[in-house]
Amino acid sequence: MSDDVVVKEELRAAAEARRELGDEMEPAVIEAFVARIERRLADRAERSERALASKREHQKEMILGSMGIAVPLLAIAAIFTGLPGVVAVCVALAVIAIVSSR
Repeated sequence: MSDDVVVKEELRAAAEARRELGDEMEPAVIEAFVARIERRLADRAERSERALASKREHQKEMILGSMGIAVPLLAIAAIFTGLPGVVAVCVALAVIAIVSSR
């Protein structure tokens, strides 16, 4: 069930509870509804922050890994193939950096 449908159902339930309980309980009903919405927003923000942190950690691992293999690959390419090999290694490392940044 989507969040919009849940919120609409909760709003309907809160409005019905307000009608049943009367005007004297209206502030409590509204406070309870607002608290549920705030809790849902906080949960959504926390999930978003965790996803962003996970993505950043993955990017960091990819960049550090590519830097770790860059030095030996560049040395081997320079020794055995010269400039074309070095250019090929640099292009491959740039592709890794671009792909991991998405």
